[in-house]
Amino acid sequence: MEPDLAALKEFLDEKTDQYNTFRFIEDDPVSVPHRYSRKEDIEISGFLAATIAWGNRKSIVKNGHRIMDLMDDSPYDFVMSHSAAELKRFRSFVHRTFNHIDLVYFIKGLRHIYQKKGGLEGIFTAHCTDDSVQPSIHHFKKSFFEIPHPSRTLKHVSDPLSGSAAKRINMYLRWLVRKDKRGVDFGIWTSIRPAQLSCPLDVHSGNVARELGLLSRTQNDAKAVKELDTALRLLDPKDPVKYDFALFGLGVFEKFPKT
Repeated sequence: MEPDLAALKEFLDEKTDQYNTFRFIEDDPVSVPHRYSRKEDIEISGFLAATIAWGNRKSIVKNGHRIMDLMDDSPYDFVMSHSAAELKRFRSFVHRTFNHIDLVYFIKGLRHIYQKKGGLEGIFTAHCTDDSVQPSIHHFKKSFFEIPHPSRTLKHVSDPLSGSAAKRINMYLRWLVRKDKRGVDFGIWTSIRPAQLSCPLDVHSGNVARELGLLSRTQNDAKAVKELDTALRLLDPKDPVKYDFALFGLGVFEKFPKT
């Protein structure tokens, strides 16, 4: 059965308004880049926080802030000017399967992106299509791993062109691109439009989307992301990914659908 789009839009707009507020920040990984005001610090801290954004939310937030402390609370300066000796301080870092080997490479990979590829905004912007940033994620991964890298670290950057939902990078892009003056998303990347973004899709948002009739595909993969994007763009063609707040909030905070 097709959902009643007008009623569904009203419901999701209300839930988006409820959760897209400044008080959302403290217990969310987005709190990590909110430590900073410099564009490059926000980009780098956000990317690293989004990279480890799976598992227990408290652990994610704690470890995201720990990375920043280990980077002397100046992520861009650390990425660009760190010494080999300074990288040894990360030896005790681990978040689930993301360990110090991965983190050290990420720091080196980010320096490569800023030195050779025009920075994070530049590389994501270069490969967008009119209606999607998914090709940009694919090209970003290729560029990020151009320099010698541990094979184990490849799995920590998703590729939608290989079928992944790329939830964490899509969330990261929401943070950097959306600008609605609500205080959560930064909106510092003006070369990408919110309409091009894809909704971060995980088990919570996927289950809520299926319950609401927005998604029929049972797997949370790239095809499901495309299906969900199509549905959300009917509700708001200019800013469809704002509904991430509603889907996430309903799933995580309200345990929707309640049994």
